[in-house]
Amino acid sequence: ESDLSIFGALDSVQARALFAVAAGGVAPIVRKNGRIRLRNARHPLLILKQARGGPAVIPIDIIRPEGCSVLVISGANTGGKTVALKTLGLLTAMALSGIPVPAEEGSEVSLFSSIFADIGDRQDIIASLSTFSAHIKRMCEFLTSAGEGSLVLIDEIGAGTDPSEGGAFALAALETLRERGATVVITTHLNVLKAHAQSDPAYRNASVEFDERTLKPLYQ
Repeated sequence: ESDLSIFGALDSVQARALFAVAAGGVAPIVRKNGRIRLRNARHPLLILKQARGGPAVIPIDIIRPEGCSVLVISGANTGGKTVALKTLGLLTAMALSGIPVPAEEGSEVSLFSSIFADIGDRQDIIASLSTFSAHIKRMCEFLTSAGEGSLVLIDEIGAGTDPSEGGAFALAALETLRERGATVVITTHLNVLKAHAQSDPAYRNASVEFDERTLKPLYQ
């Protein structure tokens, strides 16, 4: 049993090393102050897709500026907002699990005590949950459990209902999470959230880019 335990530990370390070689992974700097600075970050699944003959992966920079509690990512549809959110969550979890991350040397992650994510449509006919009510249920879990040391990732917050009502609900939830000390990163199309982020120093606006001439997304 002791030998099997040692074999398992060695196998785990070798798997991480082989992944690091295949994905160009590095050991990021781990901070305790909530700082996030991922340079040229790439989602592992896109790297594997490229290795099978898929398109080249376009790296992204994900940076949480000093003093920013809520990062608001907006931009055109199919521009890469959700992928950015997933990349941040996955690379953070990987780093805190001792797995090298596909990013530039010197990238930084924070030592979060918990990670919460609401990404994708959680509609459930069996449970009688609409798209919006499913998001409400998930948000209730966040508001109950997330706080100091938590990373909260929310895709299309406040969507699935009237924009004015969804925006008011989203802003109230974000303010509660911010006051509790959580680090929050969201994607949104709601103008009320983008406007608030423009005026509140605890918030920061970010956007995925697209070519203004061809309207082609640049995924950056």
